[in-house]
Amino acid sequence: MTQDSDDINIRSYTSQIPFARHLGFELVKFENGESEIRYTAKPEHLNTFDVTHGGACMTLLDISMAAAARSVTPETGVVTIEMKTSFMQPSVGPLHARGTLIHRTATLAFTEAKIYDEQERVCAHATGTFKYVKRRLPTGPASANAMRPPSTD
Repeated sequence: MTQDSDDINIRSYTSQIPFARHLGFELVKFENGESEIRYTAKPEHLNTFDVTHGGACMTLLDISMAAAARSVTPETGVVTIEMKTSFMQPSVGPLHARGTLIHRTATLAFTEAKIYDEQERVCAHATGTFKYVKRRLPTGPASANAMRPPSTD
């Protein structure tokens, strides 16, 4: 990919995931089976201990792994099949997650991701399996296409 197409894919990737936009994720790397996403939790994303909620962390890991899987074929989508997460220490302050595509078959991606804090300490680690799927056609009120979730068959 050229630098221009990398920039376009980075911009379009985050804009196509409403929940990632809502959380304020910033995709800064999307190439060669690797991704990096920056994130600073807002007050409403914290748990009762004033650290980033585990659900927000798992979403950051999930999207980081998906981005790593998609970075080798941006025209193809992925859906999460399986994910395992380990939390090692509280995720506090500005965070960034790095995702890696470990292995790929024709239909599956095997990935991992880690969340790091500002001091580069690992806060959480995940592994995940994703299925490559055809991208959906545009849907919505102005579209002739019915809303159908991607198949995992």
